[in-house]
Amino acid sequence: MDVILLSADGQPIGTQSKQTVHTRDTPLHQAFSCHVRNSMGQVLMTRRALSKATWPGVWTNSFCGHPQPGEQMETAIRRHAAGELGMEIRDIQVALPDFRYRAVDASGIVENEICPVFTAVIDGGITMNPEEVMDYRWADPAEFAVAVQAVPWVFSPWLVMQASEMPQYQTR
Repeated sequence: MDVILLSADGQPIGTQSKQTVHTRDTPLHQAFSCHVRNSMGQVLMTRRALSKATWPGVWTNSFCGHPQPGEQMETAIRRHAAGELGMEIRDIQVALPDFRYRAVDASGIVENEICPVFTAVIDGGITMNPEEVMDYRWADPAEFAVAVQAVPWVFSPWLVMQASEMPQYQTR
C-alpha cells in the first residue's frame, strides 16, 4: 500500500510505501479521519491497537486512513470502515475539508498529514480488526467533548484538534 505525498500547498507529488513513510521525518501526505455516529446520535470512539506504529493504545475518532493513488476519498473511507471495523457506513459528509496537522508521538515518529475530516452513519454491527483496533465505545457527543477537554493526553492529538473545530463536540 502506498500513501500520496503532497507539496506544501496540497498538490500530489508522488507516492511512498505506507510501511516506510511514518518516521522521525515524515513527509506531508494525504489522509482522512472519519467520525461515525449511530441512530441514537452517539459517536464511535476507538482505541488504537498496541501494535500500531504511532500512538498505540490511544483513544481516537472512529477510524483514519490513507486513500490509495487514484482512489476516490469516499471509496477509501468505506474500505477502511470495512477493514478496520467490519462495518458498512452511509451518509458520508465532509466536516472539516481543510484539516491539516503535524504531531510527534512519544517514540519520535511524526504524523504530517493533510487530513480532511468526515462524518458518517452506521446502522449495523461492528467487528474489530485487532491489528487496527483494540477496543471501542459509543459516547454521547457532549460527554466526549468534556473528556477531550479534561484529559486531552488520553486521545490522539489529531482528534483533540478536530474536536475543537467540530460543532457537535462544543460544550455549552
